[in-house]
Amino acid sequence: MTTKKTDPDGVGIDNGNYFGFDFNIENSNIVIIPIPWDVTTSYQKGTSKGPESIIKASVQLDFFDLNVDKAWEIGHYTHKTPADIADSNKVLRSHAEKIIDHLEKGRSIKDTSIAENLNIVNSECRNINRYVYETATHYLNNDKLCIINGGDHSVPLGFIEALADKNNSFGILHIDAHADLREAYEGFEYSHASIMHNAIKLDSVKQITQVGIRDLCSSEAETIKNSSEITCFYDDTISEMMFNGRNWNAICDIIVDTLPEKVYLSFDIDGLDPSLCPNTGTPVPGGLSFNQAIYLIKKVVEKGKKIIGCDLCEVAPGNNEWDANVGARILYSISNLMYKSNIEVV
Repeated sequence: MTTKKTDPDGVGIDNGNYFGFDFNIENSNIVIIPIPWDVTTSYQKGTSKGPESIIKASVQLDFFDLNVDKAWEIGHYTHKTPADIADSNKVLRSHAEKIIDHLEKGRSIKDTSIAENLNIVNSECRNINRYVYETATHYLNNDKLCIINGGDHSVPLGFIEALADKNNSFGILHIDAHADLREAYEGFEYSHASIMHNAIKLDSVKQITQVGIRDLCSSEAETIKNSSEITCFYDDTISEMMFNGRNWNAICDIIVDTLPEKVYLSFDIDGLDPSLCPNTGTPVPGGLSFNQAIYLIKKVVEKGKKIIGCDLCEVAPGNNEWDANVGARILYSISNLMYKSNIEVV
């Protein structure tokens, strides 16, 4: 299979691949795995359409990257996700909505009337987790860097588990409005609100550093307070530091210094100011600017950390392409910085 050389000054090619790049697996360094899944979303649905919307928006980017030389030559490959995953998502979402509606009426998660629906959802979410694990493991075994593009924030867990098999020790930089430390939220073992609860149980995950958190429950706050493995830079705390004269560069230094040598980046788009992602599943006032987020990840690289994997989740297209445009630019930037962190000794 031959590929065409990307013209960074040319017109983006609408070929179904991220950024319209025409790399095959042999000459690529980064594999982007789209997972159109939002079964457990507890508020606004639509993030299952995030990957498709980002692919569509990504072809109109300009590919010059101020932070990474000749980024368009890195080799971004688009994994072709089976169509039956999106089909299964539609079916499972209807089961999940029955459970969510039941609970929002004040009824118990233990009621037998929803037991079958709950078992079906949990079983199929285990299956999607296994699919992500096996897919990521295949590419990792072939020395590729990977990014999971959700979908809701439950979908990267299988990738984190695959990385845990390959790395004895790493930390997670978690950019999000939510702590995601709930145990089986709404009865869903693989809830979007439970991914960090599930990830911290992995032996290889030694540290989770959370940034931008501003919406959490009391049990999550207690977990953060009592855990030596979780450091949280609440959005409120970051704002107070800046109001008292700390600049963002200094704050980023403090954040990055909590991380070990190897870092997994988990990026929920609602970690940004909601003006940048108004259609995400659970938007929250506050959050990082686009440039703050990218600068923080740049600091990770500049301080010699190695980014071993990434995810970008919870982008929902809404009625226009704004969220997808932001998501495409985040995805391009973090993928390029991940690659840079693996080839440069800073």
